[in-house]
Amino acid sequence: MSTTYVVVTVLGAFLAGFSAVSVFTGAKWVVEPLADYGVPRSWWTWLGVAKALGAVGLLAGLVVPALGVAAAVGLVLYFTGAVVTVLRAKSYGHVVFPLIYMAPAVAVLVLA
Repeated sequence: MSTTYVVVTVLGAFLAGFSAVSVFTGAKWVVEPLADYGVPRSWWTWLGVAKALGAVGLLAGLVVPALGVAAAVGLVLYFTGAVVTVLRAKSYGHVVFPLIYMAPAVAVLVLA
């Protein structure tokens, strides 16, 4: 396991975890856009749970690589859905944010 892989994995876990905590705590800069995009409030907790599990899975992948790969795939799919949601809401200036969170998960898959 390379140092680069470990660093990218920890970074990806931090970003996904931070994003999950932001949803759980109702950070204004996260929940207002979700409402603007038309994401139902009843989904927010589950979206946060998905990101939190992805973060834990990435870290677990440092011990059991298959878990890390599965978590990275899940996060890539999650953030791809986020990109689609942002584009459907025509908030083109916001599309960069899910891409930033997705990038380390993609890098984990490339490096795995």
